[in-house]
Amino acid sequence: MDIKKDILWRVYLCFIGIVILCCVVLGKAFYIQQVQGTYWRSMSDSLHQRIEEVEAERGTIYSEDGEMLSTSIPQFDVYIDFAAEGLRDKSGKRFRENLDSLSYCLSNLFKDKSEYAYKQILSKGFKEKNRYFSLKKNISYRDYQELKTFPLVRLGRNKSGFITDNKSIRLNPYKMLAFRTIGLARDSFKVGLEMSYDSLLKGRTGKRLVRSIAGGVSVPVDDYQIEPESGKDIVTTLDVFIQEVTESALMKMMVKNEAEHGCAMVMETKTGKIKAIANLGIRSDGTYFEDYNYAINPSEPGSTFKLATMIALLEDKKVNLNSTVNLQGGVWKINGETVYDSEQHGRNDVSVKQAFELSSNVGMAKLAWMNYGATPSKFINHLHNLQMDTLTGIDITGERKPIIYKPGSKYWSSTTLPWMAFGYNLSITPLQTLMLYNAVANNGIMMKPYLLSEVQNEGETIKGFKPVVKKEKICSDETLQQLRACLEGVCTAGTARELFKNTPYKVAGKTGTALVANGNRGYSDKIYQSSFAGYFPADNPQYTIVVVIKNKPHAAVFYGGSVAGPVFKEISDRLYTTYVRESNIKGIAPTKSDSIAYSYTGYRSDLIQVSKALKLKYRDASSIEYEWASINSNTAGFSVTGKQVDVNRMPALRGLGLKDAVLICENLGLKVEIKGKGKVTNQSIVSGQSIAKGQIVTLELGLN
Repeated sequence: MDIKKDILWRVYLCFIGIVILCCVVLGKAFYIQQVQGTYWRSMSDSLHQRIEEVEAERGTIYSEDGEMLSTSIPQFDVYIDFAAEGLRDKSGKRFRENLDSLSYCLSNLFKDKSEYAYKQILSKGFKEKNRYFSLKKNISYRDYQELKTFPLVRLGRNKSGFITDNKSIRLNPYKMLAFRTIGLARDSFKVGLEMSYDSLLKGRTGKRLVRSIAGGVSVPVDDYQIEPESGKDIVTTLDVFIQEVTESALMKMMVKNEAEHGCAMVMETKTGKIKAIANLGIRSDGTYFEDYNYAINPSEPGSTFKLATMIALLEDKKVNLNSTVNLQGGVWKINGETVYDSEQHGRNDVSVKQAFELSSNVGMAKLAWMNYGATPSKFINHLHNLQMDTLTGIDITGERKPIIYKPGSKYWSSTTLPWMAFGYNLSITPLQTLMLYNAVANNGIMMKPYLLSEVQNEGETIKGFKPVVKKEKICSDETLQQLRACLEGVCTAGTARELFKNTPYKVAGKTGTALVANGNRGYSDKIYQSSFAGYFPADNPQYTIVVVIKNKPHAAVFYGGSVAGPVFKEISDRLYTTYVRESNIKGIAPTKSDSIAYSYTGYRSDLIQVSKALKLKYRDASSIEYEWASINSNTAGFSVTGKQVDVNRMPALRGLGLKDAVLICENLGLKVEIKGKGKVTNQSIVSGQSIAKGQIVTLELGLN
């Protein structure tokens, strides 16, 4: 009996202990839920939530004549959170009430599935409580704007479950035109203006709170977002017409001569504005592409550098143009080395001016040695005064520093000075050559080359860039007068006389031909770099141009006057007939009229909004149902005419810019292929022809 009581007592004791433990557990649970609930829920959210950046829309890069060189087109990915509280409220009543109408609208907009198919996939997603159902990817801005008006979607994200991720794609409407200068805008690799002005173009990223859900995906949290700030637009100094002319002329010679690489630049004489910059290099398949910015890469300039030698000699009054120098038949030995003239002329005693016109290496080397051999530092000081040993400071990343050796350095030898005199044993960039020749054209005023004209925000200029004088005077007026006579003489009586003999305007310039070393093979491959630098019209300079082309080994044609010279002439001929000849104004040539001032096609509301903002007098000849319209100018102002876009027929796209044309085609469900650059000049599907979703249309672009 005692044993039984003892056992029962122990059982009761255990039971009481269990009850107490349960009370403690329940009490603790109650405390955690009610008292510390908010704290622990926030801790849980912190483990499943994070802040992510929202990419801002990148700014647009424009040419000075108003053409888009690089722009961003927005695209959107649309998802649905079928577990959203508002969507599943009252057993999904809101979803069921809007399902039919939403399916109809989606089918009508995207035209990829039937109404029934959309209804089936939406119902399946709702049944499975899919937290990140992918509805549609890469939709256009216009489609996105229409989507937001659809049943259920317009109720907001919480009630509809609709989630949107926006992104943008970068387009260069003019394709390869100034491609390297404009640059790329990839996250891991930026070059050109896209890199140099990335801080302006990229804008300010936004932030949003996202929550991790099943499947490793994240969904945004409502009302926890800082909107991104779009990037600023930049307007360059480039002119599309001049750029196209420059690239076309360079490309023609590169292909003809099978050259390795080359560059050509056009500078506005009075301002230093770079109006065109073309860089072409050969690829493995034999085609040419803007793969590298050769314009800011130093190399031995060859005979175009003789201008700097002449400046030193004339400024120090060591010689005048009538002074005599013996060319010794084009062969001169000095300190165990031999200087050769590139062209066999067989001349001996000639004037300094003639030596320059003949591009005699012997003449320049002898003159430099005789006058600076004992004091080479004086010659180097002249190069410093001409800014040859410093960066130009152009507003683009990647410019490399020139190489000018100084007396006493380990690279200085007994032949360095005479070889420098005709453009060897030193390295400068084509841009530096351009800057020097432009200074001579600009009455001795050396202008800093630049590419950025202004920064804009929503069409308003927030910062403008003016011409900058790099050096007030590079030499005396007397020296300038003699230099101009020499440069004009090259084109009338010297190495470029045949090239310009029938030109209706005066040209001043200098040919250059430099033998280039090929790595360990030295000079055995006979690779020549052809160049031409000069300005026109010589009596009232408007533009300065430099052309540098590296030829293939053992090229049959390699002289500067035969390779680089024709490129210069083609550019100068086109610019003279287009800009200079028509101008009666001294100084800077007038800007070419942009066709956009007379005819333009685009989004109707945008055209009217811009006209109102600019207080332009216009007549709206369209009606409210027209989404697209065209404007045409007349004496009374602008006339806005409706341009109906039938969803089942191909619209007329001629005259549209690339951005607008692509938007229209994407809205119609067409796939776009692009050829050329500029505005739409032709389309593969005739306007008015029936079209089907997914059909490919080829748009041919051209300059207006």
